[in-house]
Amino acid sequence: MTDLSRRTMLTAPAILSLSAGAAACAETVDSPRRATSNVLVAYFSRSGNTRVIAGTIQRLLGADLFEIRPAQPYPEDYEATVAQARQERDSGHEPPLAATVPDIAAYDTVFLGFPIWGQTAPPVIRSFLRAHDLTNRTVRPFITHGGYGLGSSRVVLSDHSPRARIEPPFVMEADQERRTLDQVKAWLGQGGNR
Repeated sequence: MTDLSRRTMLTAPAILSLSAGAAACAETVDSPRRATSNVLVAYFSRSGNTRVIAGTIQRLLGADLFEIRPAQPYPEDYEATVAQARQERDSGHEPPLAATVPDIAAYDTVFLGFPIWGQTAPPVIRSFLRAHDLTNRTVRPFITHGGYGLGSSRVVLSDHSPRARIEPPFVMEADQERRTLDQVKAWLGQGGNR
């Protein structure tokens, strides 16, 4: 019994330290309270691919970080999210945001990250662009996709931020979630239900 207590006592500081670090990161991602840099990394990510790129940019540049989130989160289920995003895209719906950047004018450059959904930018990106005046700001998109390329995302950026300087995007194929889902479905169809 003393071994277990000793182990617990020895590992507790490490666990508390990791928890505190995770909490600090969560505060940074939610919303910059005031600009600490003239560079903002704003991103929307469902599966985490775009989040990894955003975090890398933020660390390398010492930029502020802002996670774009809809007021009503998308479903956890991948296929339900795809169906909702398709409906929002087709109807032109721009979902309300959970938060906005308090002082967008403090930033000269905005790195804007998002995945391609239904061959375009997700509806929540249109909401973000509509809610923030990026006039005379440099916008540097970073985009992940599942194999279909950029789709009409560049048109969305230019239509919703016509007076911003939009630079060529960084583009990366990152379709792990869809590929995993397809592989599991195939496996279940080939004997997983025995």
